[in-house]
Amino acid sequence: MAAIDGRGVVIDCGWTFGLEETMSWLARTAVDGSTLAFVDAPLVVDNPAGQRLCEREVGRRYGRWKVSANSTNQSSPRQAGVSLREGLQQSGWVYDDGRGGPPTGGLAMSECYPYTTLVGAPEFGYDQERPTYKRRPARVPTAQWRAVRAEECDKLIARMAGLAAADPPLLLSSHPVSRRLLDEPSPQRAADYKHREDLIDALLCAWTAALWSRHGLARCQVLGAESLLPLGCAPTIIAPARPEQRRGEAAS
Repeated sequence: MAAIDGRGVVIDCGWTFGLEETMSWLARTAVDGSTLAFVDAPLVVDNPAGQRLCEREVGRRYGRWKVSANSTNQSSPRQAGVSLREGLQQSGWVYDDGRGGPPTGGLAMSECYPYTTLVGAPEFGYDQERPTYKRRPARVPTAQWRAVRAEECDKLIARMAGLAAADPPLLLSSHPVSRRLLDEPSPQRAADYKHREDLIDALLCAWTAALWSRHGLARCQVLGAESLLPLGCAPTIIAPARPEQRRGEAAS
């Protein structure tokens, strides 16, 4: 979990376990009843089978950069994001599908996907393909993977540090937990690495929320926007987008 303010200062970041702990953290970090939370998990799942429209669009718009999305449907075993949305809605949060542009206030939540942020925002410099900080490419032998992954993760963190001068900014050094990303090399041990990976993804989600709030559709697109569901109800992913990744301009 990670929360940043309008200046890019990391208000809080760390890890939560389970639905109740996550909801409590969100309640503590909500600022003056006006907070936008971006969640890296399916929040609305209305399809009985197959893949959600927004997930198909990830592959269509970002496939050239080797980014795709897993399939989620009502038969999928893990739907923690749906449970989180339902619990937050009961405590006053609103799900926002992004089709009306960024919310202007209140407690709102939307879905995002860090991989689309990394290849969709030019600030990171991943112009050709996604970084290999998660999935092992076939070109990397299994025996070398942990070392290569740690090296690639350190390169990603260095690029995230460059967001200090971006609009909006992200100041990794402004919180002791996020500052450790800069001060300590990425570990190779699987459990320790996953801990770091989760924190990186949380910070990417927070920065994506700030980007959407600041620049809206000028810098982002809403995947799944063609849904026939009423405004505010569609399963969507809000994703930073280069011009060539936008609907109608990307190769199918």
